[in-house]
Amino acid sequence: MISGHFSPAVLTMVAALAAAAPAAAQGSFSDCLRGLEQQARARGVLPQVFQQATTGLTPDNSILALLDRQPEFSRQPWEYINGLVAANRVAEGRRMLQTHRAAFDRAERETGVDRHVIAAIWGIETSFGKSKGNTSVVRATATLACYGRRQDFFRGEFVAALQIIHQGHVSPANFRGSWAGAFGHTQFMPSTFLRAARSGTGSQRIDLLGSVPDALMSTGNLLRAEGWQAGQGWGYEVVVPQGLDFTLAGRDRPQTIAQWEARGVRRVGGRAFPRKSDPAFLHLPAGARGPAFLMLPNFRVIMKYNNSENYAMAVGHLADRLRGGGGFAQAWPTAERALSQQERIELQQRLAQVGLYTGTVDGKLGAGTREALQRFQARAGMPADGFPTAALLQRLRRGG
Repeated sequence: MISGHFSPAVLTMVAALAAAAPAAAQGSFSDCLRGLEQQARARGVLPQVFQQATTGLTPDNSILALLDRQPEFSRQPWEYINGLVAANRVAEGRRMLQTHRAAFDRAERETGVDRHVIAAIWGIETSFGKSKGNTSVVRATATLACYGRRQDFFRGEFVAALQIIHQGHVSPANFRGSWAGAFGHTQFMPSTFLRAARSGTGSQRIDLLGSVPDALMSTGNLLRAEGWQAGQGWGYEVVVPQGLDFTLAGRDRPQTIAQWEARGVRRVGGRAFPRKSDPAFLHLPAGARGPAFLMLPNFRVIMKYNNSENYAMAVGHLADRLRGGGGFAQAWPTAERALSQQERIELQQRLAQVGLYTGTVDGKLGAGTREALQRFQARAGMPADGFPTAALLQRLRRGG
């Protein structure tokens, strides 16, 4: 979830720096741990628990090079989504829904979250428990708490990991997960565990690593806590009329379904929308030439799990496939190549130079970049779909 994409040369440089900095600063790592011990004690972690978890602990030199890789932002939407919603994952997910039917029944009943969405998150995060990660969560969070650009965040995660150990949910030896500290069947960060983890069997101990019922219940509970609306889906694939003003698209421009219908937006296949008063925003993940969607509030809830529209689309689409649905009705513009990391950075720089982009220049083409592109396209008399292409970058290079 906390990842990114750089050129091979940049990755080599970052990896070298990541390896050198901790190696040259063992003393500072010890100092950092001593400071973290005070924070842990303030959260009720016993000194012996801290000592057991950190004795002999060294930084993981390989982690910092991974901190900024984000495939959600660096690949074309269809590449990312299709890669996660593969036929074998759909088939396996349908088997898991049957195998663990009782656990899904209970999680859906008690949290109000659609079982297919819970199953989709499970499948995307760890391939239904097959790829939970084998990195020490304590070591990973300690490394990132002491080095890198997100130390404040990871200090909290390190202390939360020790709280989980202190509470008896997992032992230090078994506390293993991803390089960034997420763990279990559905990859909770330690602080998320403390906030939302729930037992699926009524046990006092919550085991997200070994218990499927606990993982499903906890995932449903987290989505419920983030505002999941029971009985509603995540969104609809739609057909937009020719000439629709694409500046209406975007997360900050919701309208009711009835208002979108009045503008000529229709659900694919001629099906009716079930609730005309639902708010929804128009999403064009591949611009005017790709599929279009009206996204419901639950789409934003899925994004709380991973703040990426492509991730939320993959979860929603996989959930629909697990339910028995098919692929998207409209084709993706697959001939359009993805911009390189340097091109994405240049795109943001040029948008900033003309006063249209004020966000971070990081090559992550999220909502802020897309809205800036829409403003540029509208000013240039182009369809303002906000989709970054090589041709659009070339036009920016020419000054519009």
